[in-house]
Amino acid sequence: MRGIGARGDTRTRVRAASALATAMVMARTTGAFYVMGGVLGLVITAIAPGDEGNRPLVGTAAAIALVLGLTLLIWGPRMPHGIHHAYVAIATVLVTVAIHSFPNTVGAISLAAFYVFVACDAALFFRWSQASAHLAFAMVLCLCVLPTRGLEWWSGLIPAGVTFGVGVVVGILTRMASEADIDVLTGLLNRRGFDRALNSAIEAATRSGQGLSLVLVDLDRFQKINDHLGHRAGDAVLQRVADTWADLIAPDQRLARYGGDAFALLLPNTTEQAAILLTEKLRAAVTTGCSAGVTSWQPGESGSLLVSRADVGLYRAKQAGRNRTVLESSRQLPLAVELREAIDRGALDVHYQPIVSLTEGGGKAVGVEALLRWSSSAQPDVTTEGLIRVAEEYDLISDLDELVLRRACADAARLQDTFAQLDLTLNVNVSGLELAESGYAERVAGILAATGWPADQLVLEVTESELAAESQTAIANLHTLRDSGVRIAIDDFGTGYSSLSRLATLPSDILKVDQSFVAAIRSDSPAPPLLGVIAALSSALDLQVIAEGVETEYQAAVLTELGFALAQGYHYSDSHPVSELISDLNEGQGRIGPGASERGLDDDARHAANGWLPLG
Repeated sequence: MRGIGARGDTRTRVRAASALATAMVMARTTGAFYVMGGVLGLVITAIAPGDEGNRPLVGTAAAIALVLGLTLLIWGPRMPHGIHHAYVAIATVLVTVAIHSFPNTVGAISLAAFYVFVACDAALFFRWSQASAHLAFAMVLCLCVLPTRGLEWWSGLIPAGVTFGVGVVVGILTRMASEADIDVLTGLLNRRGFDRALNSAIEAATRSGQGLSLVLVDLDRFQKINDHLGHRAGDAVLQRVADTWADLIAPDQRLARYGGDAFALLLPNTTEQAAILLTEKLRAAVTTGCSAGVTSWQPGESGSLLVSRADVGLYRAKQAGRNRTVLESSRQLPLAVELREAIDRGALDVHYQPIVSLTEGGGKAVGVEALLRWSSSAQPDVTTEGLIRVAEEYDLISDLDELVLRRACADAARLQDTFAQLDLTLNVNVSGLELAESGYAERVAGILAATGWPADQLVLEVTESELAAESQTAIANLHTLRDSGVRIAIDDFGTGYSSLSRLATLPSDILKVDQSFVAAIRSDSPAPPLLGVIAALSSALDLQVIAEGVETEYQAAVLTELGFALAQGYHYSDSHPVSELISDLNEGQGRIGPGASERGLDDDARHAANGWLPLG
C-alpha cells in the first residue's frame, strides 16, 4: 500500500493513520506536545536543585519548545505535511539537549519521559516506515545521552524500551481505529470518514463564521470500463484519479471516495465560484469525464442536508449531458434574483433572426430563430450564455424555457396571421436540463395547442452534448416530439462531441454548422474542406443543414457553391423584435438582406397582390 503524499491532508493511505493525519489535528496535537513540554521544562528547570550541567541551556531549550508549539497552534494548519517531520525531529534533539545539560541527574532521568511524546506523535501521524525512523532516532539518542550523566550504559534501556512500546501500541491502535474510515482501494477517506470530517468542518465553520463548500463528483460511464475491461481496470482508474486529484488540492481540503465511482471534496473557507473553478481544474487533469455538483454551507444546516443538495447538483449535471459542473446553491446571486423576478413579470424580450434560403436567389426568409434578450441591472455585461447558465444553476431554466417558447410561438403565429404568403419555421433553443425532464414533450404540446402554432413548423435546437445517449428520458422526449411533427436541430455542429455514429442514431433532422467554420471562409484562402464534407454528410444522412454566422456576400456565395441550402447571420439580418421583423419582411417581400427592399419596390401592385402588405 502507498503512504501519504506530500500533501498528506488531502488523501490518507491505509499505512498512514489517515483519520487523524489532517493539518488541523496534526498541528494541534504536535503543538500541544511542544507547549506542554516547554512549560514543564521551564518549571522543572526553575525549581530543580543542583548545579550540574547548564541550567540556562536547558531553559533555552524549553523556551524554544514553547515558541515552536505556539507557532504550530497558530499557523500549523496551513503548513505542508512534511514540516511535521522536522518538528518531531527537533523535539527529539531538544529533549536530548535538556537531558544532557540538566542541573541534576535525577531530573535528567525524568526528562527522558518526554521521548514518549515523540513516539506518540510519530505513531499517530506518519506511516510505519517514517514512524519507525523517528522511534529509532529517539531510542538511539536516549541510549547515548543518559550514560553521559555518569550512569551505567544500560540506564537508557528502560526509557528507550518504553518509548518503543508506546509508539508501537499507539500506532497499532490508531490504525485499527482509522481503517474504519479508510477506503482500502484508493487510501482516501470513505463515506464514514468523510461524514465525520464534514461534521467537524461544520462545527469549525460555525465557530469561525467562515464559508464551507462541498463538491460531489461522479466518473462518467465508469460502468462501461468495468463491463468491457474488467474490474481490475476499473480499480486502476479509480486509483489513478485519486492520486491525480489528491496532488491538486490544498492541505486543508479533504478528498474522499464516497462510494463506487463517486468522490467527495470538502473545501473549508471556499466560495461556490472557487469550488467550481477547482472542479474544472480536477476535470482537466484526468482523461475520464466526470460530472459534479457544487454547493455551499449556510449557518444552521446539517451535513446531510449539504450532501443532499450537492447530490441534486450532480444529478442535474448528469441529466444535462454529463462532463459538466452544476451549482446547486443555497444562496441566489443578485442576477438570479433579478432573473426570477423578470420571469415572473414576463419582462424578458424575444428577438428573431431570419434563416434564409441560398437556393432561391438568396435572401428569401424560410424561418426565424428565437433569441432571448434581456438587460440586467445587477450584471449589465452578462451574455445570453451566462444568463442560461445562471438559470440552470438556480433552477430557473424550466420557467425561462417555457416563457421563451410560449412567447416565440405566439409571435410566430402573429407572423403567420399578418402575412398570407409566409411559411416560416420557428427555431427555439432548449436546455439539456429541460430536455431530460420526463414531462417536457407534454409541456411543448400544451404550448403549441395554446398558441396555435403548428408542430410541423417548430424546430427545437439542442447541442449534441445535451443529447447524451445515456439520458433515456431525453431521447424518449425527442422521439415523442418528432412523432408529433416537431423537428430537431443539432446546434453548433462540428464542435464538442460530434461523431458519425451518433448522428446515425440520434433523433435529429437538421444540422446547424458552427459559425467558426463559416468565419474561416476568406477570399484569400480556399474554403475549409470540412464544409464540403459536412454538406456531403448531410445529403447522405438526409439532414438539412443551416450555416450559422454568415457575414459577407463572399461567404454566402461559397456556401451556395458547396451545396448549402440554408443560412443565417448578420449579412442578412441581426435579430429584431417581431414588429421590426414584420416591417423588414413586408419591405422585402419576404426577402432579407442586402438589396431585399429594392427588389420589393419594383412593383407595388404585384407586392400587394402577393400578400406582402400587412392584412387588415
